[in-house]
Amino acid sequence: MKIAGFQKFSLIDYPSKISAIIFTQGCNFRCPYCHNPELVNPELFSDTLDEDLILTFLSKRIGKLDGVVITGGEPLLQHDLIEFIKKVKEMGYLVKLDTNGSYPENLERLLAKNLIDYIAMDIKAPLEKYHNVVQADVCTEKIMESITIILNSNIDYEFRTTVVKDLLIEDDLICIAKLIRGAKRYVLQKFVMSKILDKSFASNVKCFSEDELNTIIDKVKKYVSECIMR
Repeated sequence: MKIAGFQKFSLIDYPSKISAIIFTQGCNFRCPYCHNPELVNPELFSDTLDEDLILTFLSKRIGKLDGVVITGGEPLLQHDLIEFIKKVKEMGYLVKLDTNGSYPENLERLLAKNLIDYIAMDIKAPLEKYHNVVQADVCTEKIMESITIILNSNIDYEFRTTVVKDLLIEDDLICIAKLIRGAKRYVLQKFVMSKILDKSFASNVKCFSEDELNTIIDKVKKYVSECIMR
């Protein structure tokens, strides 16, 4: 598996769990605000890490870590993801998967094999705006298929959207909430200026204020069980 980064310890990436984070290399989207450009832009790719060394580290942390977060990039691009997760699960770890939802068939395979304990799916925009936000070809039917798979699954999950005024307005976020109507949890992620994929995007970026986000959250709560700001 193409692993481009590894964080040995986190208290915030897997809700209520102590975890390690694996960052996979490669993504089929080009969201301008992406804060992991070195995982998305092939021109910025570095050498990948030794998978066996990471598995050895995890074997030594059994009982001290609760879970492993697999993020990216887009992890479902990895052809050997199932085999890798099996090795992690054999150690007794919980596994959280972060995904953009564009590979529902791969997601379904993982769920069918009981290899995932928590899913976080990013919903980038209302379906009709997807192409503009992700700056790549995208099959919105597959996005909707992933949403349906997750809603009908028996594992814990969250949907989340990075909120940037330049790309999304309040009505867009309400539209997304309607797409995931009945969901357990919807997270509105505040855009934080740091390294991003499209440097030109940073020059005029506009963000929602906390008050504006709280107003949106109140409206979104009509459609989902829980809506939080992160």
